[in-house]
Amino acid sequence: MRFQFRTDALRELYVSEKNAQRYPPQVVTAFLNVMGIIHDAKDERDLRALQSLHYHKLRGQRGHQHALNLHGGYRLIVERQRDEEGRWLLIVDIEDYH
Repeated sequence: MRFQFRTDALRELYVSEKNAQRYPPQVVTAFLNVMGIIHDAKDERDLRALQSLHYHKLRGQRGHQHALNLHGGYRLIVERQRDEEGRWLLIVDIEDYH
């Protein structure tokens, strides 16, 4: 599945693990694993099929966003996008929701 990062910091974390110290090591590992799953996914159905990711839509003012579980209360926030080539994900943020 195609994706882009909202911030350079997230892209750099993905590409070179730059500033990885901002997060617990297990969260960085989970982020890289989930990004690999997103990369290999054909579409969102593949993300929903992996129940451990708990791919779900957020509520309220964030209803346009979805989340995937990472580790220990951290989740990856994404937004679904569409262009002439089809659907893709905008990788928005890693957040601690507890």
